[in-house]
Amino acid sequence: MRGGLWQLGQSITRRLGQSDKKTIARRCYASEADLKKTVLYDFHVAHGGKMVPFAGWSMPIQYKDSIMESTLNCRENGSLFDVSHMCGLSLKGKDSVAFLEKLVVADVAGLAPGTGSLTVFTNEKGGAIDDSVITKVTDDHIYLVVNAGCRDKDLAHIEEHMKAFKAKGGDVGWHIYDERSLLALQGPLAGPTLQYLTKEDLSKMYFGEFRIIDINGSKCFLTRTGYTGEDGFEISVPSENAVDLAKAILEKSEGKVRLTGLGARDSLRLEAGLCLYGNDMEQHITPVEAGLTWAIGKRRRAEGGFLGAEVILKQIADGPAIRRVGLFSAGPPARSHSEIQNESGESIGEVTSGGFSPCLKKNIAMGYVKSGLHKPGTKVKIAIRGKTYEGSITKMPFVATKYYKPT
Repeated sequence: MRGGLWQLGQSITRRLGQSDKKTIARRCYASEADLKKTVLYDFHVAHGGKMVPFAGWSMPIQYKDSIMESTLNCRENGSLFDVSHMCGLSLKGKDSVAFLEKLVVADVAGLAPGTGSLTVFTNEKGGAIDDSVITKVTDDHIYLVVNAGCRDKDLAHIEEHMKAFKAKGGDVGWHIYDERSLLALQGPLAGPTLQYLTKEDLSKMYFGEFRIIDINGSKCFLTRTGYTGEDGFEISVPSENAVDLAKAILEKSEGKVRLTGLGARDSLRLEAGLCLYGNDMEQHITPVEAGLTWAIGKRRRAEGGFLGAEVILKQIADGPAIRRVGLFSAGPPARSHSEIQNESGESIGEVTSGGFSPCLKKNIAMGYVKSGLHKPGTKVKIAIRGKTYEGSITKMPFVATKYYKPT
């Protein structure tokens, strides 16, 4: 759900399918000089990071480990990702909740202070502008993180509606945290490793919770969340302290938590069945079609009040025309835009993300098919480079999630 498909250098694109290369060409900047760098750029290079263009930034695709090795190590031990290219911001003011509820499907008012949820920004047709993790810090303060590739359109969208809201007397303002960096610590050792660096009892902090605490000597925004299906945290840290925090995390784990790039991040999120905006979600796909009906609060279903509510609530009542599904397949891994066919060879949909699962040692993918043909166990064929291969629809996640929750 978070970020975008990795943008690889020439040496790595040779491993990818044609659809991936087209995605890269579409999203890469024309010149290396145009790319922005996070404060951890030199740290990545010093640790063997292979830097590639991604959403306008120079980011590590992998380090000395292969993408398969990095994926497995995250599930077995832990990974540290630099996700500072993503955009963190706060909405503040007594009407900040009411304002945000006009733009997203979540029941923001119903969140307890210090808790958050995945949500979707929608347009007038019910399509997804972006997905985001939002947190109600207090009743008049909302913290959220939006995807790097959607930053410009998201901020323009929020600003446009904020101006209209404030013109009618609404009390809301915002702050964009360009002075902060964002690290994602994921895997079984995430909690034990981070505990060395804070006095806060992390065993009492559950999935989806948010706190502002001291970590390694600096004031951080800590959310127990992530994009891998594993337990973990996203840490918003003042940029001047980001490198020291990364070093401390790696040192305290005694080498078991490793720096991990965007290649393994994509494998991990696919195994967890999580949407990738720009592939599995776009402006013509609604949250209902994407299988995110659960993110639409019960009160919001009853009251509406968000952009595209009429379309979305009708789909909840009547069912959508298409649905997102998981897929297993034979042959080469399915890639974005591979056609999905029924057993008679008729087109019923297309793949949006796919690859080889390092954990399952088999091909996995997700995509959209016509409603009624989406049930697990349904046999399909997937067309790849002019040939069709046997496949079947399956439940997601492909790899069981391990989010930290009360026992």
